[in-house]
Amino acid sequence: MAGKTEFDAGLTREAVIDAVREGGGEFGKRELARAMSLKGSDAKRALNDALAALTEDGTLTRSNSKTYSLPGALPAVCVVQLIGRDNDGELLAEPVRPDRNAPMIRLAPGEGAGGKGTPAIGIGDKALVRLALQEDGSYQARLIKKLGQSAHKLLCMLRKPQSGPFRLLPVDRRSRHELVPAKGEAEKAHDGDLVLCEIAKERRHGLKTARIVEVVGDASAPGAGSLIALYSHGVPQGFSETEQREADEAPTARQGKREDLRALPLITIDPDDAKDHDDAVWAAPDDDPKNPGGWQVIVAIADVAAYVTPGSALDRGAFKRGNSVYLPDRVVPMLPERLSNDLCSLREKEDRPCLAVRMVFDKSGNKRSHTFMRGWMRSAAKLSYTQAQDAIDGRDGGPANALLDDVLKPLWGAYFAAREARGRREPLEIDAPERRVRVGEDGQVIGVETRQRFDAHKLVEEFMIQANVCAAETLEQKRTPLIYRVHEPPSREKIDALSDFLPTVGMKWAKGNKVETGRFNQLLKQAKSSEHYETINVVVLRSQSQAVYDTENEGHFGLNLQRYAHFTSPIRRYADLTVHRALIRALGLGDDGQSDEERSRLTVIAEEITHAERRAMAAERDAVDRFIAAYLADKIGAEFAGRITGVTRFGCFVKLDETGADGLVPISRLGEERFEHDEKLHALVGLQTGSRYRLGMPVMVRIDEAQPVTGGLLLDMLTEAEKGERPSGRRRPKSGGPPNGRRSGKPWKKGRRR
Repeated sequence: MAGKTEFDAGLTREAVIDAVREGGGEFGKRELARAMSLKGSDAKRALNDALAALTEDGTLTRSNSKTYSLPGALPAVCVVQLIGRDNDGELLAEPVRPDRNAPMIRLAPGEGAGGKGTPAIGIGDKALVRLALQEDGSYQARLIKKLGQSAHKLLCMLRKPQSGPFRLLPVDRRSRHELVPAKGEAEKAHDGDLVLCEIAKERRHGLKTARIVEVVGDASAPGAGSLIALYSHGVPQGFSETEQREADEAPTARQGKREDLRALPLITIDPDDAKDHDDAVWAAPDDDPKNPGGWQVIVAIADVAAYVTPGSALDRGAFKRGNSVYLPDRVVPMLPERLSNDLCSLREKEDRPCLAVRMVFDKSGNKRSHTFMRGWMRSAAKLSYTQAQDAIDGRDGGPANALLDDVLKPLWGAYFAAREARGRREPLEIDAPERRVRVGEDGQVIGVETRQRFDAHKLVEEFMIQANVCAAETLEQKRTPLIYRVHEPPSREKIDALSDFLPTVGMKWAKGNKVETGRFNQLLKQAKSSEHYETINVVVLRSQSQAVYDTENEGHFGLNLQRYAHFTSPIRRYADLTVHRALIRALGLGDDGQSDEERSRLTVIAEEITHAERRAMAAERDAVDRFIAAYLADKIGAEFAGRITGVTRFGCFVKLDETGADGLVPISRLGEERFEHDEKLHALVGLQTGSRYRLGMPVMVRIDEAQPVTGGLLLDMLTEAEKGERPSGRRRPKSGGPPNGRRSGKPWKKGRRR
């Protein structure tokens, strides 16, 4: 049947199809007849014949519940996942099990915004919605309810106390209230299991009850710290069937109109345990007689855009994750392994597509020019930082030794020139050692070590920074919208707090002068030889703004650069992928570059990936805390040296020198005197004697409690407070006992505190 085929009783093909479309997969024969105002047995018999004919030729489908729909149409009520926002900021969604041709679903204006007591819905969330088909073939959705983890869903540990019923203990240190499993719920899991639960019933008095909706695993099992961190922060895990299928079926990229860079000995230099390699470097003296002593450097980056195209399931999934997440015992990748560790990884001796930039520097490290190209490369070697550094330093660097003269020495020569320019630029030089938790094959912590930084690390870092600058400059020159990496100068409030604190350690900051990185570096240099060096580093670091992604360029204060974008890590950061696509479009390097739709959504993308980065950082930090707490759990009573890294009204935080772990010394454990928090001094000050525990003070502490599930460490202070003068204008506490919480082992009564 085709065209305006008519059935008996005057029914047209189009009329029946329109009625089915209106039903949205919920109309049976009775509802269809009502929608078409059909009356009488003849009209209903004609409808039966029409439905039979349209079903037979595939125009309609009939479900088990005897309702009719158009092939590929979505049911009126559907579970969807939020995947992004449109130009107007409205949320976009897709069915939880989409096919390649899933229609666009847009939440109706204002839907999912949340309200009093109801959290807003966001990208990555799942929801049950009611759909209405629009004239353009898309769907508008009305929210029925949010599904999955929310403000009312908690990750807990099921525990059976010595007496009484089971309890659900939240793993988040900020959640101190236990829950009681609803009737029959405790049977779903075992004592000590991690469970995801939701509030079953709000009570005016007593503990709240909860339902167990998912058993995550044993809280004492190796790797539980990572699972807790991922679930607690809502980090997306795994890949949809469609994503995995697209990755598995991805063909090897074609060489096409790429420049052939395979003859150049580009090499990758990464950590020892790296599994993906998204950047390679090469350098040589510049052969231009007008640039004596100059250098040419090529930075080649994995061409992820060749495989992850705008609007694909892989693209939507990568956007939802925003970045890879690195935990002590695992990596939660942004892209499936088929891409991240294979097709997009610049593996040794294998041909790979790349997006590269050739940069020319003069002998003093000033960049003279740069050119982007889409290329085809073959990594000459996969080196670790240690191997490259050992070869340069004359030690045995294994495979790096064979590359010493032709590859490594030119790289170091170009780096030394670039380092000169970096010194003149004077980026912020905060000394913040990075610690690494080493985990064995059995999932247990072997130890905690400080990552060493060689010139090899700094070489790669500096060339990546230069490549990122080139990307931002080129896109600005081509007037192509992009997402910048923005780091704004410190706020006035933070500078005021810094200037108030510095006199307490014999230093000063003139408020009227311009805030520049050089001033911070000079401050750090002055503190280098003093006992307050670590304290100054902490205070300067905390005075800085957090970097974000933004379509408005505000520069990068920390690097002291006017324009900066992330270009060098598209395997693990979605921001870099958007920059790659922008370059491909701006330079005419292919038809798989930035789309109009992506260009219009860059502001929303920037906001979402900034949020994803914050989420990843919080999960990584929490996982490290939990692994270290597990490592220290059998060291209760042991004494450790540390340094005070934070002071609050309820106590001080101490970072242990050996492990870098942060623990809390409650104010009740600081002795007999009453202490109060002085914000300007960054210290807890005794009201009777003026003695103080200040930020940066070296101390000895004893581990009193280590909780692997929450990552919490509770410490006892063993070091006496530094002597000082009693603050003027403050009264001594009345006799009868100190208000720190205990005296001679007896708790202090709350009612006697002033």
